[in-house]
Amino acid sequence: MSATSLTALARTSHPQTALRRFLALDAVVTGANGLAYLVASGPLGRLLGVGQGLLLALGALLAAYAGGVALLASRARPAGLGVRAVVETNLAWAVLSVVALALWLTPTTAGSVWTVLQAAVVAGFAALQYAALRLRQEDSD
Repeated sequence: MSATSLTALARTSHPQTALRRFLALDAVVTGANGLAYLVASGPLGRLLGVGQGLLLALGALLAAYAGGVALLASRARPAGLGVRAVVETNLAWAVLSVVALALWLTPTTAGSVWTVLQAAVVAGFAALQYAALRLRQEDSD
């Protein structure tokens, strides 16, 4: 991804601001997903064809993770190690989602579509965060 397209997407020419915005967006989307799983695990479980207990556990995990990402995003200069941990966690989540779909889960059609879409969104966050981190490092050099 070019610096121009990344900064246009983030609506800023400052790599530091772009990184913080991508982290914050990740925190908001992940937090909303986690809260939805916690609040509506029964209906969502039936819609997606996934057990209520699994959604409750994932909801708690996602809500806690979103809090950590939000804390990182709130820093004036998020630590590179923390950002790399978020990127790697997002990539692992995306891969494990697809693996779980292929090997373990037996969701409804809506659940299969949801699993693939959320994996793509999370992988997209990882790509944006990684690109913004690289731009920040280049800007510092």
